[in-house]
Amino acid sequence: MIAKDELKTMSRKELEKLLNDVSKALASAKARDQREARKAAKKAAAEFGFSLGEISETTDAVQKKPKAKKTPRKPSKAIFANPEDKTQTWTGKGRKPNWYLAQIEAGTDPDAMRIENQ
Repeated sequence: MIAKDELKTMSRKELEKLLNDVSKALASAKARDQREARKAAKKAAAEFGFSLGEISETTDAVQKKPKAKKTPRKPSKAIFANPEDKTQTWTGKGRKPNWYLAQIEAGTDPDAMRIENQ
């Protein structure tokens, strides 16, 4: 094992070679660990009477469930209309429009602005 003090005294080329060697060793260790994990997984699957392929196919199918499609919402029906301009309507949901607030301030009864009453 190389000590930190040794790393400080090494040249850039020596450090790059060491880095390359470490990268190769890491790749080799990872491949070895994957082989051993695959062997262990095959053995565990065989104990339950399955092959590793059967289990991975089932896992893939479970993970790839189709997402439910969202149905678009229908626009809400207008409940109130401006008595002065019938093209201005409001569903009664959300922020009150300025024309509605102005009519209320002027003393108009909200029921009088309902579309069903008109």
